[in-house]
Amino acid sequence: MNQLVFFFFFFLFGKLCLCDPRATEAALVCTNKTASITARESFLANFLAVMDSFTPLIVRQRYAVVVKGSGDTRVYGFGECMKDLEQGDCNICFAQCKAQIMRCLPFQIGTRGGRLFYDGCYLRYDDYNFFDESLSETDRTVCATKDVGLSNETGFSANVMQLVRNLTVEAPKNDGFFVGSMGKGNNVSVYGLAQCWELVNASACEDCLVNAVSRISSCLPKEEGRVLNAGCYLRYSTNKFYYNSTAPPVDGNRGRRKLAIILATTFSTMALALIIATAIFFVNKKLVKKRQESKQLGALSPLLNKSKLNLSYESLEKATNYFSDTNKLGQGGSGSVYKGTLPNGKVVAIKRLFFNTRQWVDQFFNEVNLISGINHKNLVKLLGCSITGPESLLVYEFVSNQSLHDYLFGSSCLRIYELGTVRKDVEPLRWEERYKIVLGTAEGLAYLHEESKLRIIHRDIKPSNILLDEDLTPKIADFGLVRLFPEDKTHISTAIAGTLGYMAPEYAVRGMLTQKADVYSFGVLVIEITCGKRNKCFSPDMVCILHMVWNQYEAGKLREVVDPVIEHNFLEKACRLLQIGLLCVQASTELRPSMSTIVQMLTDDTCEIPCPTQPPFLSPSSSGVSLNITTSTSNYQTESYIQSSGHSTMQSRMGPRWTAFIENVSDKFHEDGVDTLG
Repeated sequence: MNQLVFFFFFFLFGKLCLCDPRATEAALVCTNKTASITARESFLANFLAVMDSFTPLIVRQRYAVVVKGSGDTRVYGFGECMKDLEQGDCNICFAQCKAQIMRCLPFQIGTRGGRLFYDGCYLRYDDYNFFDESLSETDRTVCATKDVGLSNETGFSANVMQLVRNLTVEAPKNDGFFVGSMGKGNNVSVYGLAQCWELVNASACEDCLVNAVSRISSCLPKEEGRVLNAGCYLRYSTNKFYYNSTAPPVDGNRGRRKLAIILATTFSTMALALIIATAIFFVNKKLVKKRQESKQLGALSPLLNKSKLNLSYESLEKATNYFSDTNKLGQGGSGSVYKGTLPNGKVVAIKRLFFNTRQWVDQFFNEVNLISGINHKNLVKLLGCSITGPESLLVYEFVSNQSLHDYLFGSSCLRIYELGTVRKDVEPLRWEERYKIVLGTAEGLAYLHEESKLRIIHRDIKPSNILLDEDLTPKIADFGLVRLFPEDKTHISTAIAGTLGYMAPEYAVRGMLTQKADVYSFGVLVIEITCGKRNKCFSPDMVCILHMVWNQYEAGKLREVVDPVIEHNFLEKACRLLQIGLLCVQASTELRPSMSTIVQMLTDDTCEIPCPTQPPFLSPSSSGVSLNITTSTSNYQTESYIQSSGHSTMQSRMGPRWTAFIENVSDKFHEDGVDTLG
């Protein structure tokens, strides 16, 4: 009851602070240092390893210091939450911060470092040891756009400066953190927070904050101001933005507290009624919010229990030797995939989703709900999942030969640009093996589109999502982007999500999604398999594979683009396969064949193949599409995709040379929690 009384008077006489993760971006600073193309792959691998290591450290100690790699591609990383945040809010803020820092990735705009300031957390990575920095040339001052609008602006400014100076004195003596408020006379109350990062000692903390005080004065008389330094964060605002702190207030307003006590005695009956009403209101509000957030997981639980898919987090953790790096099969910005051995000896692949927050509920539910009802020889089988631990886990059958990408383009799980070599530990795929992979993939898609109980669009068909078993039987994987296709619709409109180079033009430009989008992706895949080349353009003198194949088709020289390792007596069949691929990538959706028709073409040599029309040769940089970057983690190999959202878009800043080079590892989060993927 005493707590409720305090809550009531705080509500009545002070500004109520309904705190949140404060995942509002204050500033993103990307360095202009560039890496050579040959070094970017290693740098990205180390960057992702740093991101991979952050989450458990933040959960355990609220800050993280990580170094990965060596030499010129070594990556240094640091992150920390504001000390007033509760642990749950800290986790959410940092998850969003970690996703958005990827906008500074080297393959996107050529940078080797970035700093992202949120109001609730901070994250930085770079290619040098910055851990002892308190000030840098890239420090920022961020001011609000609106003035306080007071007649006594001078008094307001004086209060702000007194407050931030007091914070600067107190923070170094209180573990680098202090909050406080000021409110005198008729001036608007002002609230402030100062924090030095964990790496900064008391002396450097004071120097950093003194510098911040001198610069924050430039924001006055704005309602709010922030200074974002390499070693500290200083903010003032007319709104109370921080959690209640155990630190004493900088300026205790004794008069207001006395008034509160007097009124407490006089109006105790009224206070009690208001306390009850207020408590009920906020409890109900919180319950409604929790119901909304857990709605899908609530729907997921009966499904798991019914299908016996639910596995304990502890058993899966042990199966991977506690997510040991030696068992890691693939890695991406949203998580990693590990090889695991269950207690019964069965070997499985365990997909670990790090961001166990609201945005992942949709993706997780999507995969479990759809894949659990799918049973086809050319689709990866879901064996179980866990929703009880700090991360959500998906358990798949283990496919021993990993992905088609490895066989065609190389063994690295971070293949960002064309290396021109195949895996050294495998023989090049023979014609019969390539044909088997093409046919099996076609049959798997035909099942999703036409034979399963639900009409399903995969949306991310590409070599890294085609896994191969010991007999090189293909299995379509990674169902995080699948969409149900209503029976009564000709198309559905949705946010763009998929991989550049494999997305159909009508989907990439207008967001119009049909099953023919999968057909287009399949066509690109067929051409890649037959030619042995990726559909990527990495320098001005290289021709994209669709353009190259079309030109040779028109010239009657399709044989010249067939992979040279394919035996000579199969060239005619290979050319037939290329023609089927060209049919699939036609600009018109109506001209593209259905997957069942494609299966018929592949299995019946007497089936006549129509003459294809010219592919669209869509260029992302010239299409006028606003690109918003996000991440996809394939089962065994990192590949990336883009997503365009109505909430927030980021214009592509790449020239023509890099239009096909865009590979992303960043998730779109809604400002008040998080949007679902796609």
